[in-house]
Amino acid sequence: MYRFLLTPRWLAAAALTVAASVIMVFLGNWQLHRYQERSAINARIDAADSTPAVPLTAVLAKPAAAGRPGAAPGEDAAWTKVTVTGRYDPTHEIQARGRSVGGAVGFEIITPLLLPDGTAVLVDRGWVPSQDGDAISAPVAPPAPTGQITVVGQVHRSESRPAPLERRDGRIDTRRIAVPKLAAALPFPVYGAYVLVSDPEPGFTRIPIDHEDSWQNGGYAVQWWLFAVMALLAYGWQARREAQGDTPKKRVDRVAEADQRMAAVPTARQPD
Repeated sequence: MYRFLLTPRWLAAAALTVAASVIMVFLGNWQLHRYQERSAINARIDAADSTPAVPLTAVLAKPAAAGRPGAAPGEDAAWTKVTVTGRYDPTHEIQARGRSVGGAVGFEIITPLLLPDGTAVLVDRGWVPSQDGDAISAPVAPPAPTGQITVVGQVHRSESRPAPLERRDGRIDTRRIAVPKLAAALPFPVYGAYVLVSDPEPGFTRIPIDHEDSWQNGGYAVQWWLFAVMALLAYGWQARREAQGDTPKKRVDRVAEADQRMAAVPTARQPD
């Protein structure tokens, strides 16, 4: 009854269906992996206030030379709570313009923290508004504390799409906090991610951390798996119809026969 499945046409259809289903399953598994990664990031964000901080060097690789940042951390390190001790270097302070907090536009102030071994980590000390409420007017930011200081914050991975750097208002000015781009402009080795302080100094506003949209990835995973099942069911449904004799040719013949019968029915004569 199902010997037709061994014909070249049906064998090709079976191979195509299985290949498509396997690809869909792999895509679903990849989306599940992304869901798990993003859920872990959200858990670290939520637990930051109650989780003890770990040393920065336990999370980030030490940079080797000036002008080149250390290795960028993976997503498994994003938003990990860390602590690091050093001295701020206000002469190489950075301002990231066009940053919004609570609907207002301002700047994030990033100051290098020099560690005792000569390396540095960029520390985002918080957000300040621009003087005129726009994206480029010079901000008024509290000066960096002097002397040795211990910073507690969360690891923030470098932002993508590096923007040009220029000197403005006595600081390095940029639109994006892209660590490799900034490291190339600094005279000391810089770690491959920056630290967003958990408790900013007076005069700064704490920068809110957006959660990852993990549920979207979870939904995509289920969709891909459903598509894989539907492809197999569609193949089985077509094979069953073929086995029962309901072939495409017979369906076309039935439609043609119905059309002929309709054409043979006399139409009602309209009154004069």
